[in-house]
Amino acid sequence: MGLALLIIPMMFRYKNYLLTLILSGSFIYSFSQYSIQLRIISFPPSHITEDVFVAGNFNQWDPGNEQYKFMRTGDTFFINITGLKKDIYEFKFTRGKWSNVEVSVTGGLIQNRFIKLASDTIVTYSIDGWADDFSQPVKKHTASKNVQLLDSSFFMPQLLRKRRLWVYLPPAYGSGKQKYPVIYMNDGQNLFDDYTSGYGEWGIDELMDSLVRQGKPASIIVGIDNGEKRMNEYNPYSHKDFGKGEGDQYLLFIIETLKPFIDKKYRTLSSKENTIIAGSSMGGLISYYAALKYPKVFGKAGIFSPSISIGPEIKQLTDSLGEKLKGQLFFYAGVKEGESMVSDMQEICEKLGQDSRSLIYSVTDPDGKHNEQYWHKWFTEFYLWIMGTGLSYQINTDN
Repeated sequence: MGLALLIIPMMFRYKNYLLTLILSGSFIYSFSQYSIQLRIISFPPSHITEDVFVAGNFNQWDPGNEQYKFMRTGDTFFINITGLKKDIYEFKFTRGKWSNVEVSVTGGLIQNRFIKLASDTIVTYSIDGWADDFSQPVKKHTASKNVQLLDSSFFMPQLLRKRRLWVYLPPAYGSGKQKYPVIYMNDGQNLFDDYTSGYGEWGIDELMDSLVRQGKPASIIVGIDNGEKRMNEYNPYSHKDFGKGEGDQYLLFIIETLKPFIDKKYRTLSSKENTIIAGSSMGGLISYYAALKYPKVFGKAGIFSPSISIGPEIKQLTDSLGEKLKGQLFFYAGVKEGESMVSDMQEICEKLGQDSRSLIYSVTDPDGKHNEQYWHKWFTEFYLWIMGTGLSYQINTDN
């Protein structure tokens, strides 16, 4: 028998209402620094002379980062990763691209490797196979009929680049005159269609179709694909490893070019209360920055697994601009994402709770990982809250 839980925020010591849902578990973070030495002692004979890399939540899952390339001594590959906090780290081995990531002995995809780091650690591994040595299953299109390719090369004048765009229209859009809120979402290629996704899709279209059938409010969703300079476009700050931040130019593209286009082409509710931005990881970071820096445009935001460690300056921006913020923000982080994901998010939420007039809902999932499966899991929660009053509603947990 399921449980119907009514959530009503009661933290009246803050100017705003800060609603926090922590499912279970305790979160203790250490500021000590540790090192991991990864060793690979056996691997397939194919590609024996090629470089091997490690990609994980300690380097934004970059499959070919030169700083994370293994050294070789005889028949052993090894790498030392230093300056790590006590945390859970996930990773996989590659030969520089996700197309040649490690796989099982039969060519199947494998789960992320992980280490629960609490001291200096040496771990030894074997690689059973490489993806490009096997014929991979043909990916199929999974987008629903309500998803359209808006443009395959939409020009972004603020960045002098082109980008593929998607749009999800409510099922009843073509048969009425109703106007709808618009959600602008980053990493559009991962939202609707398994064929275009890198590591699985969010399944936004199926979730929205289901919610509309249940009588929940409908929205237009615009998906913006990322590009080769994702780490720049989604970061408002320059970074020593990734270069100059282009976050403001990217957001000005949405504000000055894309939003006027969408408002003209479709029946939209164009006010800030009906203009939402959402994304995950670096897309979560730029979504929070958008709500903070451009509150007259984006009145609401979905901030999933924000990569605050890549743009830590946003904490100072929260100090300076948070007091003026009056919006509705949903935050999500998973404990198993590693690298202080939860503590960074909670620090931001606490600052907003103390200083701003915003409605804040933060979710901490003790089983949550940094992938589309968990962003899919929490999208409905985000959507129902962001479309409501932000104060209370029922979560139905019936199976």
